[in-house]
Amino acid sequence: MSKLTHIDGDGAAHMVDISAKDKTIREARAEGVISMKLEVLEAIRANAMKKGDVLATARIAGIMAAKKTSDLIPLCHPLALSKVAVDFIFLDNGIKVQAMARLTGKTGVEMEALTAASVALLTVYDMSKAMQKDMVISDIRLLSKSGGKSGDWTAE
Repeated sequence: MSKLTHIDGDGAAHMVDISAKDKTIREARAEGVISMKLEVLEAIRANAMKKGDVLATARIAGIMAAKKTSDLIPLCHPLALSKVAVDFIFLDNGIKVQAMARLTGKTGVEMEALTAASVALLTVYDMSKAMQKDMVISDIRLLSKSGGKSGDWTAE
């Protein structure tokens, strides 16, 4: 890498200037997993948690988090997202969260998708911790991104 994009010539951090970039449709997908005991998983599946509907709350939290990414991650641009989706897949020993963020704009939405997945997982933990405190959140990663100058990318 010949030049750091978030550091200026004097070594100071700065937000990258995207004003000259073209608007394109950009989309990113991310995922993560929360592992838990079967009894906790079944309580979530049955919507039997004392705090309420875990997955509905986690979905809203993930969507809200994507919209607030620039408040959480230094130097991220505030974005007018067109779509954010958060979905859940039940596994044998936990739940996989998959998040998608999309917009037509000048910068990518990878951080928004990753933030949505992360906060959705944290919300599942928060709403379920009364039953199990040692749940494990893991494997948060970017699955794919499309649009922009660098083009499409998919994880192996």
